[in-house]
Amino acid sequence: MGYTVALTGGIGSGKSTVADAFARQGINIVDADVIAREVVEPGTPALAEIEKHFGTEILHQDGTLNRRALRDRVFASPFEKSWLNGLLHPLIHQQTQRLLAEATSPYVLWVVPLLVENQLQTKADRVLVIDVSPEVQIQRTMQRDGVSREHAEQILAAQATREERLAVADDVIDNNGAPDAIASDVARLHATYLGFASQAVSQETP
Repeated sequence: MGYTVALTGGIGSGKSTVADAFARQGINIVDADVIAREVVEPGTPALAEIEKHFGTEILHQDGTLNRRALRDRVFASPFEKSWLNGLLHPLIHQQTQRLLAEATSPYVLWVVPLLVENQLQTKADRVLVIDVSPEVQIQRTMQRDGVSREHAEQILAAQATREERLAVADDVIDNNGAPDAIASDVARLHATYLGFASQAVSQETP
């Protein structure tokens, strides 16, 4: 497996915006959220297990997973959350490893929202944290998802703290400002990561 940079940040931090900027540099992106959606698409064994466990009310009329309904169910129950994680985490891990191994760019960007919560920082060569203030996170989440302030605050409270994420960071992008302000940060880090990846390859070559 090649050189891996893990990108993480709390809800509303702008992980997708930053990942898109790296993709424009020609870097392969492996996104844990995308994989998590793929493993529960209609027709998958995982979705069948979820329906069997929670009932048909966990599905939309078209047979797709009702994520908000599922989130509400597991949010209120540590047991249900544990059951769901036990089902999905191995599937997500398996698909993640396959995609990381198939990456062809000089390094790969692995987008992992729950990197710190799941203690995955040691699985990457480098950790990039997208840092924003809690207030910015709340405002963006309310605007994007159409939820109340109270609900946004509950989501934040369930995630790792800003300090916990920064403690594992090798690199930090401040994304409190306008989205276009991150382009220069991404360009600078891209050049840095190309250097690190090149060094890693030369060290592996006998």
